[in-house]
Amino acid sequence: MVTERFVGLALVCAVTLVACAHGKLSYENYAVYRVDIASEKQLAVLQHLESLPNGYTFLDFPSSVNKSVEVVIPPSEVVNAQRLFRQHGITNSLITGNLKQILDQERPARRKAEGFGWTDYHTLEEIYAWLDEMVAQYSTVLSVETIGQTYEKRDMKVIKLSYKAGNQGIFIDANIHAREWITSATVTWLLNELLTSEDARVRYIAENYDWFIVPVANPDGFVYTHTTERLWRKTRTQHNLLCYGTDPNRNFNFQWNNGGTSTTPCSDTYSGPAPESEVEVSNLTTFVRSIAANVKLALSIHSRGQYILLPFGYNNAPRAYNYQDLMQIGQRASVDMYKLYNKPYRVGTTADVLYVASGISVDWAFAIAGIPLSYTYELRDQVEFGFILPADQIVPNAEELLEGIASMIDEAKILGYM
Repeated sequence: MVTERFVGLALVCAVTLVACAHGKLSYENYAVYRVDIASEKQLAVLQHLESLPNGYTFLDFPSSVNKSVEVVIPPSEVVNAQRLFRQHGITNSLITGNLKQILDQERPARRKAEGFGWTDYHTLEEIYAWLDEMVAQYSTVLSVETIGQTYEKRDMKVIKLSYKAGNQGIFIDANIHAREWITSATVTWLLNELLTSEDARVRYIAENYDWFIVPVANPDGFVYTHTTERLWRKTRTQHNLLCYGTDPNRNFNFQWNNGGTSTTPCSDTYSGPAPESEVEVSNLTTFVRSIAANVKLALSIHSRGQYILLPFGYNNAPRAYNYQDLMQIGQRASVDMYKLYNKPYRVGTTADVLYVASGISVDWAFAIAGIPLSYTYELRDQVEFGFILPADQIVPNAEELLEGIASMIDEAKILGYM
């Protein structure tokens, strides 16, 4: 039985949990492998491995055959992993034998006195402090609201930018997956541009639409990535002695658990015990419902892979009623983004171009909140750095997103949405 082969692996979980409890995981000598899934048997083996509290971190969920995934393996488990790959004929290649060396390139040396900016990544406290400073500086157009608290009692904040009454709304959330630091860095840069840019096109979209931005939609997980485990993905809800967290982007109450999720609490794609079981998701949906009647464009910002994704993601999903319009708007954004730094963004439904995933925010925003233009952006990059994107890419990445959003608005106006 596959289960019996993994009993020994599960025993290392206590060591990993104790290591994290005593400080930040360094990832010294942690290996990263790219693994190819060639058969249903291999898929079952990898999905079971992913669901165990064994210290492994799958950077991609093993969702289907003929896909490749990247997995981070603790030094104590490398030999076991290699044996497992050989036993099941799983083709693999070593990306790095020491993940710490890549992590060390992510952030520059920085003095705290340098303040807030986009040459480095920031903590939740620094982001919230900066938001408060901006609200004080731009109090006539900018406001901040707490939309609820997290499992660990941290505030969830939304920033509203509004230059005049009667504007249609645009909703943006970021960092719902904790390890995707580039997303909150990008949307704070975007907010700063909407406030300070003198470019006529930016000024138009800033002043003629109301912007609702949740820069960190998973504060507990985000804090945990800074203090303890850089590659943590989920919330921090405790399910049992060994398993923490639900994937908040599998926890929305639309087509919940209909493909691309796990019902095992230790899995990174655990969908939770029930839809909207996570207070963070409930806080988001309550807020979005309150503004949805006036919102025409909803964007959930993720990384990585360079995709512009539209509904739907669940098993055997139909096309959205306005699929052709969604594709046309997304393709316009992709073309214009490419002109900046030659970074290609692939456009399509989540299920078509990425993988099957259900209970996701973009599907909920479209089908339940009724927002006609709902997209997920998967930001840089495709291969080289993945989630650990060096801070010197924050600004060019953010410039691409701003171009993409402006182009979406242009095309949506042509089609009569905005």
